[in-house]
Amino acid sequence: MKFPISWLNDYLDVKDISAAEYAAEMTMSGSKVEGVENKGDEIDKVVVGKVLSVEKHPNADSLVVCKIEVGAGEVLQIVTGATNVTAGAFVPVALHGSRLPGGINIKKGKLRGEVSEGMLCSFNELGLSQEDVPYADPNGILLLQGEPKPGEDIKNIFELDEDVVEFEITSNRPDCFSVIGLARETAATFKKPLSIKTPVVKGGGADVNTLASVEVKDADLCPRYVARVVTDVKIAPSPKWMQDRLKLSGIRAINNIVDITNYVLLEYGQPMHAFNLADLEDGKIVVRRAKAGEKIVTLDEIERDLDPSMLMICDKEKPVCVAGVMGGLNSEITEDTKALLFESANFDASTTRLTAKKLGLRTEASARYEKGLDPNILVDAVNRACELVEQLGAGTVCEGIIDVNNYKGEIKTIPFNAAKINAFLGTDISEEFMVDALSRLDIKVDGGVAVIPTFRPDLIGEADIAEEVVRLYGYNKIESTALRGETTHGIKTFTQRLEDKIHSLLVAQGLYEAQTFSFTSKKALALLNGGYEENMVVISNPLGEENSVMRTTLMASVLSTLSVNYNHRNATAKMYEFANVYIPVEGEKLPNECKKITLGLYGADADFYVLKGIIENLVAELKIKNVVYNQVSDKATFHPGRCAEILSGNKVLGVMGEVHPDVSDNFEIGTRVYMCELDFNTIAELYNEDVKFKSLPKFPSVSRDIAVIVDKDINVWEIEKIIRSCSGAILEEVKLFDVYMGQQVPDGKKSVAYSITYRAEDRTLTDEDVTKVFDATLEKLKNNLNAILR
Repeated sequence: MKFPISWLNDYLDVKDISAAEYAAEMTMSGSKVEGVENKGDEIDKVVVGKVLSVEKHPNADSLVVCKIEVGAGEVLQIVTGATNVTAGAFVPVALHGSRLPGGINIKKGKLRGEVSEGMLCSFNELGLSQEDVPYADPNGILLLQGEPKPGEDIKNIFELDEDVVEFEITSNRPDCFSVIGLARETAATFKKPLSIKTPVVKGGGADVNTLASVEVKDADLCPRYVARVVTDVKIAPSPKWMQDRLKLSGIRAINNIVDITNYVLLEYGQPMHAFNLADLEDGKIVVRRAKAGEKIVTLDEIERDLDPSMLMICDKEKPVCVAGVMGGLNSEITEDTKALLFESANFDASTTRLTAKKLGLRTEASARYEKGLDPNILVDAVNRACELVEQLGAGTVCEGIIDVNNYKGEIKTIPFNAAKINAFLGTDISEEFMVDALSRLDIKVDGGVAVIPTFRPDLIGEADIAEEVVRLYGYNKIESTALRGETTHGIKTFTQRLEDKIHSLLVAQGLYEAQTFSFTSKKALALLNGGYEENMVVISNPLGEENSVMRTTLMASVLSTLSVNYNHRNATAKMYEFANVYIPVEGEKLPNECKKITLGLYGADADFYVLKGIIENLVAELKIKNVVYNQVSDKATFHPGRCAEILSGNKVLGVMGEVHPDVSDNFEIGTRVYMCELDFNTIAELYNEDVKFKSLPKFPSVSRDIAVIVDKDINVWEIEKIIRSCSGAILEEVKLFDVYMGQQVPDGKKSVAYSITYRAEDRTLTDEDVTKVFDATLEKLKNNLNAILR
């Protein structure tokens, strides 16, 4: 909101306060000043001049030589090319050494041999617009209206020396969207007496109840409706002082009646509307919801479709105004208006906002109503409008007020405890200061409670009272203090430590982390050919189809990232993503959020065993034991012959393998891709964080090699499992060193060779010890896998 600082002088004396001081102090007390503007700062030595004579230039057909009186009997000669200058006219004159907006400096000189001691100015050269001087010729010199005094500063003529302050008002302070509200804040900040006069209306017309009536059918949306009637209306331009204040506040002057409603809007923060009484059927006002299919043409001459969620101001037959938003064209004030009805009403904030949003019509009125206004200012606002009507001679105000009051507001109180406020703020402010500061804000302290005025809906709890005190005390007066309380040693949780370790292990092996959105689309998940799109959490208000569901796997995200790299001609890529997936739970509103680790790689140095090596390093560092890789062929996302489940005991850690060529094609990756998806929760369950010291062995080891012939479909981990189960505590290491299929091995068979190391911690093993274990191993391999010693 912006307005001229001089307007405040109607309520308190601010003549001794500079604009810079005002801005600084108001900001410190909680009313942030965005800036102070003074158009006159760019203008200097520009005065009113009276044209005494206009003669043709002796050396130029397009120029004239003017004699201009600029005050105190001083006459200047000025050469100009303007064609609208005539003797007797009053014009703005930029004197020698003057300054104009835009950094333009004027000096006397010669034009085609004739001395020119200044310059005549157009409204553009003074920084004015056509709206400021609608009577002016846009292509000529500005001809001033009336008979101003020659030599008078042009800034006085156009109120250009006014300091206009602009405030950033937060939505929780609707009272500050008014001059009176900011005057109250100013008085509290500068400790000056505030005088808000009650409007005085003489009246003298007919009884208002004989000319108009008001019926409120939806009191929940209109707690209070106040109206007054004015007859013998005389439409005319409003006086200069009112036009100037409106213009400086950013509102264009229209006519005296419309300008009065806008003036009260700025002064009281209460939107006003004036209806042409002749356009209201039987002078009746009915406040009701719109009927289905109703329409109204608003003042901007656009037809609006209405629905029952919108509150309307109607007469007996039709809507005449969208409540709290904009009036209707069918009841506007015109030159022929002889009687009018002033509306000063209070409307539900949320309904007003939703109506304005549906209609795409946000106005000065709706912007205020949607923040929640005080129903107790309605009478003063309508009386102020009528007072201005009488002051401007714009009509006769009828006797009486129509006031339909369904407002049931209760007096709100908040506990007041000076000691508690000081403890909360960390200050030592006296109770006397607190009571005085609150009283300056119209907050009365009585019997240990603060009585809250109805124009302060933002004050709810004791912390709000403390804030009111401290902002007037001065935030800059609060001394800095050290933090109090016992400190705690912050440590990461088990899960956080494990996550950090996994990140470090993967990055150390050359993988780059990818981070993608949790939102995805059914189409993207369907590209995996794995049915991941069949059961998902659907977003009720998605930004678009591509963000319409929550992902159930990270594989689509990782493949999309690899696709971008491949299509940007990156020869190799190794990526991983560590994030949540969202699995719906039947009967539950919230999904199960599972954390997954997905790895993806392609390129010359990427194959199945490179990926397996990364995983083996990972599980080894995490001390997850007995990890095996079991071939599977039922994962549609992966190549059926190059896919394995990763197991530890009966726990499934995840799945790995080569991505199916069809899936690679779906993601436009023209090379082999290898991928793995691990379950973080299972890893966390099996992770052993403890590191135990193990001394160097004291006794020698014994090594035996074993080669057995088994069916080629048997997984080597089954053989290793039997070796481990039979060897017991003396087994130190099992190492596969050969798998052979070919000559000397029957068809359908393969030869698998292991090097087995035995060692006991408490003694030296004998041949008998090792042979006993070794023979038991061979026997179990034969019985369980039909293995034959090669």
